[in-house]
Amino acid sequence: MNRFPTWKYGLIALAIALAFLYTLPNFFGESPAVQVASAKSTVRIDPSVIGRVEQALQGANIRASGMIVDPTGVRLRFADPDTQLRAKDVIDHTLNPDPKDPAYSVALNLLSASPSWLTAIHALPMYLGLDLRGGVHFLLQVDTAAAITKRIENLAGDLRAQLRDKNIRHGGVSREGDTIRIRFREAAVRDQARQYILNNIPDLVVSERDDGQNLLLVCSVKPEFQKRVMETALQQNIQTLHKRVNELGVAEPVIQQQGADRIVVQLPGVQDVSRAKEILGRTATLEVRLVDEEAMRTGSTFGLDVFPERRRDGSVGQVPVKKQVYVTGDQFIGASATFDQDQRPAVAVELDDAGGRTMRQVTRENVKHLMAIILFEKGKGEAISVATIQSEFGSRFQITGSFTPNETRDLSLLIRAGSLAAPMEIIEERTVGPSLGRDNISKGFHATLWGFTAIVVFMSIYYVVFGLISSLALAVNLLLLIALLSLLQATLTLPGIAAIALTLGMAIDANVLINERIREELRGGATPQAAIAAGYERAWGTILDSNVTTLIAGLALLIFGQGPVRGFAVVHCLGILTSMFSAVTVSRAIVNLTYGHRRRVQRLRIGDTAWK
Repeated sequence: MNRFPTWKYGLIALAIALAFLYTLPNFFGESPAVQVASAKSTVRIDPSVIGRVEQALQGANIRASGMIVDPTGVRLRFADPDTQLRAKDVIDHTLNPDPKDPAYSVALNLLSASPSWLTAIHALPMYLGLDLRGGVHFLLQVDTAAAITKRIENLAGDLRAQLRDKNIRHGGVSREGDTIRIRFREAAVRDQARQYILNNIPDLVVSERDDGQNLLLVCSVKPEFQKRVMETALQQNIQTLHKRVNELGVAEPVIQQQGADRIVVQLPGVQDVSRAKEILGRTATLEVRLVDEEAMRTGSTFGLDVFPERRRDGSVGQVPVKKQVYVTGDQFIGASATFDQDQRPAVAVELDDAGGRTMRQVTRENVKHLMAIILFEKGKGEAISVATIQSEFGSRFQITGSFTPNETRDLSLLIRAGSLAAPMEIIEERTVGPSLGRDNISKGFHATLWGFTAIVVFMSIYYVVFGLISSLALAVNLLLLIALLSLLQATLTLPGIAAIALTLGMAIDANVLINERIREELRGGATPQAAIAAGYERAWGTILDSNVTTLIAGLALLIFGQGPVRGFAVVHCLGILTSMFSAVTVSRAIVNLTYGHRRRVQRLRIGDTAWK
């Protein structure tokens, strides 16, 4: 009646063993480390760079206690902060001989001190939030007005080109504030232009005016268009910030919108605040220009812009380009790695309507000539692609060349990164020191420990043996919860610690229901074995109902909450699932092992009276 099959005991034991294994990394703490990442989008961390770093450290007699290579770069772990600082200086001097034009980002960081055998099985510690680990908090103000102005400028240029294509004569198109003014000399032509704009550009509201000299069409953008531009600018800036923060190697950064025009950025564990500000404030954009092929042949580049080009063999060439810019980064809608009709690696690029029209005209006039895509970062440009125009194309085209599949993926990422949709400035900066984070961890740990101890004391006094069994199940629940958070690499914050404490109280509530149900069965005259079986079976429905309703509330917080609320909800929902398993299955297994092997149980110690 009160026995599990052997395989079930084995599964429970295996779950507890794995939980213990994946909880272990959280007890090893963190070690000082140095993060090496690319400071330019065209520079990659490859084995040769790692070799240079290792040789530099060896030459300086500095030993790294560990190394992790990941998509963001390479991170080296050191024994103490002094060694960390020395290593940073050595690596920075080796990789960036010109401090004014650094090719690599060398920043201070923290790494888990877990043994390598735990890391090999992906047993990693939980991520800690800003309030527990320390780090920096930025509040960025997005200049949405500038984004709207820029979009109106694009509309004005687009409108100018469309009227020219439709052979609608006008006296000039200009932007004044948030309006576009078009001058005409004939009323019939103005009416023709007005009808064309209303039919083809739905984002504009058109009105007619007369300034005494010219007939005017005054076009203003609709409010919903302005709202859409603001939302798009914010989302594009957030995506760009995510890509930039990757250079810092931050685990679980918080980058989210606050209000209508602000972005919150939290970087847990970052020690180098100046480097973080530099990364967040970086400006980058793309330009499409024609290559001056005559200058390439003669070597005379007077009056031209000359940009470096990194070639596949590692050498750096020089590309002279003409001054005129045809397409800019904000006109690139998308880019993806693909293959052309001959199954050669290529990059498929998509432009917006205005960029497509410009590109169609330029390529029509320059077939078989070279075109370059220039990436500008920190005021310096670099040619990331130089290709021959094979035929006329518009909004969609492919860039082909001597690419490998990996190189086409990198190039598509560079094109998609583009630039910030709107300027931003840091209006609030806050630093949480590591010591304050450690203090918060200590307080949270002690609060949970004392709460757990109080529950164990109460249950042991009130339910005696069954109270001890419930306490063991509660300890297993805590172990499972920490293991799940570590396995999922969730971010633990102070609200998350509060959710753990709440989970302990909710988990023990299920055991209280079971124990009380067993006592009721005993009072009704049931034998001890029958009372145990009935207690678990009949309490299960009540436990399931109460936990499901609580889980629904937790899921609502998870779906609609943000920041600390979401962190609380993650731990809360996971705690409900682990508590149902530990309170029912684990405690039942312990009870079965204690009483199930006996044919006849004389008494159950489950309260102030020994029930027979």
